[in-house]
Amino acid sequence: MCNLALKNKTIIVTRPSQQAKNLLNLITANSGIAISFPTLEISPVNKTAAIKHKLQNLKAYQWLIFTSSNAVNFAVAANNGKITAFKTMPIIAIGRATAQTLLNYGLKVTLMPANGFNSEAILALPELQNIQQQRILIVRGVGGRALLAQTLINRGAMVDNLEVYQRQLPKLVNESNILKVLQQPQCKLITITSVECLQNLVLMLKLKTQETLLNLPLIVISNRIKNHALQIGFKQVYVSANPADEAVLETIITVCNGEGSD
Repeated sequence: MCNLALKNKTIIVTRPSQQAKNLLNLITANSGIAISFPTLEISPVNKTAAIKHKLQNLKAYQWLIFTSSNAVNFAVAANNGKITAFKTMPIIAIGRATAQTLLNYGLKVTLMPANGFNSEAILALPELQNIQQQRILIVRGVGGRALLAQTLINRGAMVDNLEVYQRQLPKLVNESNILKVLQQPQCKLITITSVECLQNLVLMLKLKTQETLLNLPLIVISNRIKNHALQIGFKQVYVSANPADEAVLETIITVCNGEGSD
């Protein structure tokens, strides 16, 4: 039986298309109208040989840190799907989604923050406090936050970044359709899962819909994204308990039924 929690409210999901399916299905299953409007495009970097070489020499490192599910997927893909090299490594996952992606490949997660899902949470791990002279490889996307690597270096570690994917601004297609959706009364909110998704959303649409856009509620997955949204001028910003699709859905339902507080 279909859950009527969202009562035909329209929800715009800005996640990259390859990551949006589950949340879109959850919204639809709860009687919402799910609109996919990716504001971020994820693609591999054009350095496969260099990535493969680095992955073949993992024994030089004491820790391997994956900062996202994308980092896992693109690293494995760049290594022709082979995971043998990873199996001997102590692996740190930034959060549950990344850990699950690793497990899906048959890889064991050595450490994961119990609370939080960002660089700060990794840096709080007791095992990473006294790491002088340890070598650490951070697998991430191009242009990721510098906080993790720099803090580990400040603690005495030797850190390398391995960038396996890149984020790009998608080409805006069907612009008139999304503009119509934004202006419909049943359009209730937009989900945002990264600062870059938020910035691209504004860049793609603000010239024609700034007032309408800024008045729509946002569901975000961290206080860091919320603060960026408030600085841009969004008036209603709600933070989900964690980045999991189920937590985002719960916040969507709460806000759509007038129970949320920003």
